[in-house]
Amino acid sequence: MTEERKGFYFELLDLLEQDPEKRFYADNGKDLLRNKIYECAMKMDKDLIKLLLSNDRMKEKFFTDIDGTLVFDKTAFGWAINNKAFLQDSYTRFKNTIGLIDSKEQFIFSKNDVVLSFPYKDCVLEGGQTKEDQKREEIYYNELLAPDDIDRLLAPKVFTNMKRYTKDGEESLTKFKDSDNLLIKGNNLLALSSLLKRYEGCVKCIYIDPPYNTGGDSFNYNDSFNHSSWLTFMRNRLVLARKLLNEKGTLFISLDDKEAHYCKILADEIFGRENFIADICHKARGSISNDKIISSNHNHILFYAKNERLIFAEKESYGISKDLSTFTEKDDNGYYKLVPVDGPGGANKGNPYYEFCGITNYWRFSQKTMQEMYENGLIVKKGNSLQQKYYKSKAEQQRQTITTWWDEGYLTSSATSQLKKVMGEDCFKNPKNESLIELILEFATKENDLVLDYHLGSGTTCVVAHKMKRKYIGIEQLEYGKNSPKHRLQKVIQNNDNDLISKYHNWQGGGSFVYCELKELNHKYINQIQDADDSKLNELYQEIINSEFISYKADINKLKESDKDYQELDIEEKRRFLIEILDKNLLYVNYCDMEDEELAVTDEEKAFARSFYGEE
Repeated sequence: MTEERKGFYFELLDLLEQDPEKRFYADNGKDLLRNKIYECAMKMDKDLIKLLLSNDRMKEKFFTDIDGTLVFDKTAFGWAINNKAFLQDSYTRFKNTIGLIDSKEQFIFSKNDVVLSFPYKDCVLEGGQTKEDQKREEIYYNELLAPDDIDRLLAPKVFTNMKRYTKDGEESLTKFKDSDNLLIKGNNLLALSSLLKRYEGCVKCIYIDPPYNTGGDSFNYNDSFNHSSWLTFMRNRLVLARKLLNEKGTLFISLDDKEAHYCKILADEIFGRENFIADICHKARGSISNDKIISSNHNHILFYAKNERLIFAEKESYGISKDLSTFTEKDDNGYYKLVPVDGPGGANKGNPYYEFCGITNYWRFSQKTMQEMYENGLIVKKGNSLQQKYYKSKAEQQRQTITTWWDEGYLTSSATSQLKKVMGEDCFKNPKNESLIELILEFATKENDLVLDYHLGSGTTCVVAHKMKRKYIGIEQLEYGKNSPKHRLQKVIQNNDNDLISKYHNWQGGGSFVYCELKELNHKYINQIQDADDSKLNELYQEIINSEFISYKADINKLKESDKDYQELDIEEKRRFLIEILDKNLLYVNYCDMEDEELAVTDEEKAFARSFYGEE
């Protein structure tokens, strides 16, 4: 039975079919190219505007008459084409089911909302990233800002407390060098946006161990960090992360079963499904939980490339002249295709979709790259086909084919036990195992490549990168006191952590890194609110409402008249309220504003900022 096409959305669909250039439907004439429509709307495409104006219903819905001039409401139109009622096909229903459509019926990956997260209280502590069987004490505010709320939120920031740490100690500095490793303390979204000016397209490998969103079991939130907000939180940062990666760069995301599968779909949208490489299962715990139907002892590591076709095609030519003319397995574009060593045969033989070690069956390479890989033993010849081998190094120098199941590695004791030997009993709990990060960096980088971790935690990624002679950038928002990444890296430089992977890399200490912090503006109030008692919160209320840092959405006059109502709130409600009324665009000092005398940016901070952003 033919579906009856009635109603506003069907009328809009029929209208879009009339586009003179036929831009809004795929070649099959059925699949709507929603992203193309959205792009044209945002660019105020002339033909699309004419098309909409030709229909009275669309004209009334999306245009406003202002003194005889019709103004196109592209925001309303964008909302309409992202509305789940507009695209009630199986794909859209699936997106809605898995949570990639938010409560306002908009696709998360097409939104410009920003989720900020603020450490709320109890932030100087020992907690690690997550294990479901152990509590975590940090509490976060997770605030979602609509595009209209964002002014200069993501503008480059000024840095403060700049220090370079070497084996000889620490030194103040005003210049940043290309060779410097970097450790930043501050909100990771804003730090990432500040890195773009200097590092866009420069990072070879990103590893992150973000909050797992397991709720009260392990990652506690004072406000529900609900599913769609968590996805938006991840999306904001992954979009910037992709910009920072170079064309041969890779991304590794550690998660557990709570959000890994949803994040995979989100990352497919950002990086492209074709650039998904593998879902690596990492053995994260050995104990068995008896309070579950099945006890999970692994986490997921989602592995993406910025450009899958280039991921292994990175070595310089060694002048290899081996004859590959008898190798005949090529794709339609003339690239060599690799088939797996000891892979499944029978019905699957030649099928480009079955798995090899959990990694895409066919990799495509130019002849130059094939020669290099052949010479270095990464591929073997079998008949007229090239067959592929990947290896990981073990402490015993054995060579083992790499698969998607990764155990704890050759450091058999827990990562927490290892770290206690370095940082003491009162250390950061549940860090990632150094041998895990070592394997990732061994697989995806070489010496002097740039590595980034913007959920740094205890600092394991930077520590391993330092020992393996990779350059690195680490970002961490929380203050962990003596367990901070800064203090751990100082021990690495001093060669005081040789119980970990150091002996396998013959680490003798040395090297350096630069530490700096985003220079706070009204973020200083957030820090004070975290620690304030009731009396201090009352003082802060008066100070904040008389400052220049109030959100435009708050009525200052009414705030000043509502002191009595504020006093009746409990202490947690006061904390929440004070944080909510702050203008989030002014958390830190913007680089473009640093000459404003009221912001008290020092000459040293100005010099460092100019050096960092290349404007000396």
